[in-house]
Amino acid sequence: MRIFDSHCHPQFPQYDQDREEMLKRAREAGVGIICVGTDFETSKSGIELAQRHDNMWATVGLHPNDVSSIEYLVSSIEKYENLMSENKVIAIGEVGLDYYRTPEPEKQDNQKRAFGCFVELAIKYKKPMTIHSRDSARGSTGIVHKDLLDILDTRYKIQDTNVRGVAHSFTGSVQEAQKYLELGFCLGFNGIITFARQYDEMVESVPLERILLET
Repeated sequence: MRIFDSHCHPQFPQYDQDREEMLKRAREAGVGIICVGTDFETSKSGIELAQRHDNMWATVGLHPNDVSSIEYLVSSIEKYENLMSENKVIAIGEVGLDYYRTPEPEKQDNQKRAFGCFVELAIKYKKPMTIHSRDSARGSTGIVHKDLLDILDTRYKIQDTNVRGVAHSFTGSVQEAQKYLELGFCLGFNGIITFARQYDEMVESVPLERILLET
């Protein structure tokens, strides 16, 4: 069996001191790595890093917290699209909605529009998506998944396309998990589920073949 880390950021500056040592350990252990981009520069550097390592692949995306303005994204989306032809690019991500750090409705609307731009890229290039979802800290549990699923299912009817993907670091409910599974998505779990017992029932409800591991 080969183990994959389906979501990590080894291109980030936090790894500058020990990046090669860390990647050497992963390679020797037979671990595959998905190097996830969060903006144009980290997408580009992630691709460049993946191209130097046989056990690594890359994604292209814009983290919702990095959506400065929808006007800027629309004017620069071509830059992201140009990366899609690069060797080792296997997915769009990470993209999605984050209401935890952006409680303002206007900024949330910008995130929705930005997410739509990347869904369209995923459909055009037939690439899976790595979806980021985090709800508000103000008790609005479930709203972010409702909005994401509405975009995927109602607006883009994603089930009728060849596009699938993963809802990464998933901490939603059993019902929300089932909705993503019905659309053909996998769910990504990380260290959170090892100490936060409120997710046990949800994790146990997901078929093993639809679970991805991530750091």
